[in-house]
Amino acid sequence: MSGLGTELDAVVEELRGADKLLLTTHENPDGDALGSLIGMHGVLTQLGKDPVMYLSPEEFPLPHELRDLESADIVTAPPADMGERVAVFLDCGNIDRMPVDFLQREGIHILNIDHHHDNTRFGTANLVDPGASCTAEIVWRLARELGAELTPRIAAALYVGLITDTGRFMYENTTAAAHQMAAELIEAGVEPHRVFSRIYESLPVARVRLLERALASLERYDGGAIARLHLTVADFEQTGAVENDSEGIVDHARALEGTAVAVLVRDLTGDRAGKRKVSLRATDGRVDVSEIARAFGGGGHRQAAGATTELELDALTEEIRAQVRRQLEAV
Repeated sequence: MSGLGTELDAVVEELRGADKLLLTTHENPDGDALGSLIGMHGVLTQLGKDPVMYLSPEEFPLPHELRDLESADIVTAPPADMGERVAVFLDCGNIDRMPVDFLQREGIHILNIDHHHDNTRFGTANLVDPGASCTAEIVWRLARELGAELTPRIAAALYVGLITDTGRFMYENTTAAAHQMAAELIEAGVEPHRVFSRIYESLPVARVRLLERALASLERYDGGAIARLHLTVADFEQTGAVENDSEGIVDHARALEGTAVAVLVRDLTGDRAGKRKVSLRATDGRVDVSEIARAFGGGGHRQAAGATTELELDALTEEIRAQVRRQLEAV
């Protein structure tokens, strides 16, 4: 049996044997993180388990386009019986991407379910499939293995994970299995246009104003190979935008002709003042942006990654340019 098949069997056995679980995902959760979280919760609840979903209180409010996934079952404090629960990490390539003490202490039994190729395999049991289009696809597979029914709620959550991580079926991680999954979720009750409209067509005006600021900051380097956008604290304050409103902006730089790597640098506030969040997108397979992100303590996919750094904007830009240049010269 293949290693992946063995991992799948092991995690299925763990999920069947556990009665009480705590489900979580990475900080700043995206569509795949939240969709996988809600979907897995629905599957385990259906099987008579006692699953609790956890997100840090700092994650709320959720991004505007993902608020349909909000659930009263999500807790923002450690459950009193955490010592009795199996922790299930979904879509989390590194345990440090859920930076809360109670989930990082020794002795916790962890199931690590993910599709990032640079996953550090931090779990007691790991199910890591870089060939999956999204973590929601792995949850869909687990639901079938566990004999769970795809209810409309479960299907809708998994569909959000699928379309956001595949870029509406346009990214290179879009596979035949992804389309098969989509067909099954639609048969289970998903309305594709309703989901598309909620995520991509119901934008707050502040988000559009923020996009305007970002596009005005565009700088191109190395013959256009790198396209960089920058958002300052003032950009957020003057447009009325919130942190989550910057999601997706980097893709506008990625779409420029000649771009190999698109970069969005966002200045942070509050207890993170002085730091910058970096979002990286590659347009093809020549550059692995997850390698660049790891140099700053982050990670992600080959074509989509991110990190947080204290480097000043100019120094950060030069470091990214050097790493992109090195990878392009090696092609």
